[in-house]
Formats: sequence, C-alpha cells, structure tokens
Amino acid sequence: MLRVDWRELTRAGAVATRGELQEGDPALEGTDITLREPVAVDGRLQSIGEGRFYWQGRLRTVVQGECCRCLTPVATPLDLEIGALFTEDPEAEDPDSYPVSPEATEIDVTAAIRGSWCWPRDMPCAGRTVGGCARSAGRT
Repeated sequence: MLRVDWRELTRAGAVATRGELQEGDPALEGTDITLREPVAVDGRLQSIGEGRFYWQGRLRTVVQGECCRCLTPVATPLDLEIGALFTEDPEAEDPDSYPVSPEATEIDVTAAIRGSWCWPRDMPCAGRTVGGCARSAGRT
C-alpha cells in the first residue's frame, strides 16, 4: 500500500509501504517510460516532528527502451533509492519535500516516486565497447 492513513502513522510511529506500479498506472502518466516489469516499491514512512514525515524507499523494475546508437531493443534494470520529506509547511524550502494538506487523512508516497524517476535516456545495447554498440561498432 502506497498510501498511509494518519491514524496508523500516529499509532505505529513508522509504517511500511509496499506496492507495485503497473504499466498504465496514473502515477506513471506522462513519463514516456515503457515498463518490462512492474515497479516494485518497498519503503518506510515515519513521523519526524510536528507535521513532518520522512519516507525512505526503494524502487526496482526493468524498463524497455532501445539502443541510442543502433535502435536494438534494450531492457535496463533499475534499482533506485528515494528519500522524501512530506510536510504541512507550505513554505518548506527542501526541493525533495512534498506538501501535505493539514486536512489530509492520508499520505500518498506516489508523488515522491514519480518525482524521483531517474530513467536512463541513452541506453547502449549489450555491445558496450568503446566506440559503439554491437551493431554500430566501426561506424561513425
């Protein structure tokens, strides 16, 4: 579950967040990413003071793309660690912080997941040699 109820967070102090994002999930809209495997999310959200919550998580998936040189299909595994602050303070200056309305009843960590994508744009194919990929080796 990637949404945490305030009551559970208040009661437990820290809450595990686990879930998956599938191809077509609204959290991935507009990212221009093709998943070969669902995004597995595993993390922990905890209170770190009045109206402040810290989420530390990890994403694992395999994205589908193509070699930037020869256009051969390429599958690239990703394993990303994310840290994000959720705060009720609308004037927080931390670029990794996400606003939470004081009236909110839950915290949804998908905003931090979406904001933390670090997708490879230039994915070379398996022939990762100096000067080119397997198909374009020797071409200029």
